[in-house]
Amino acid sequence: MLDLAICPGCGERAEVPVVERGRLVCSWCGHTRSFHRLPLFALTGPSAAGKSTVGPALARRLGDRVVVVEQDVLWTGGLRDDVDGHPVFRSTWLRMAAMIHQSGRPVVLCGTVVPPEFEPLPERVFFSDIHYLALTAAPDVLARRLRARPEWRGWDEARIAEMLEFNEWLRARAATLAPPVELFDTTDAPLDAAVDRAVEWITGLWGH
Repeated sequence: MLDLAICPGCGERAEVPVVERGRLVCSWCGHTRSFHRLPLFALTGPSAAGKSTVGPALARRLGDRVVVVEQDVLWTGGLRDDVDGHPVFRSTWLRMAAMIHQSGRPVVLCGTVVPPEFEPLPERVFFSDIHYLALTAAPDVLARRLRARPEWRGWDEARIAEMLEFNEWLRARAATLAPPVELFDTTDAPLDAAVDRAVEWITGLWGH
């Protein structure tokens, strides 16, 4: 499937995609085309809050309506840019999700991301909305989960402290972000409850 940033008329790639009246417009040759402009669902939150557990369950529950993908599958090589917010990595994911959307099903992207990392990017124009649901947990519980991970995953105390700081920032700022981020606390919640909440979130916003 063709990257939406590439014009099928002249083959040029738009660094800044343009959408007018619901159609993509090539700034080089003026070619226009329709496309599926669907919402993107970002299942986010700190590591160990439950994203990697909830994601596969969502795929089983909603596989006929959405495409559930894990963000880290593209966290390789040249996409590991050192710029704050990792814009190359984020832009690549937005292009990928937009391509998947042309099948008519929206993407649920499971990975640590917040609105300031997606909303300013040129590829944001490919989506009608981006919705965010963050799984969080009490700091002591999150720290215990991270320390219990295998040594090869590299969760030393400095990295754990950084994740706990993000967890607290998210819990404090979620409602003030643009768009706001919904929260679900997994501290004492069983897996089924977290999955049910994610299903409710998606189906409430995407009723197809």
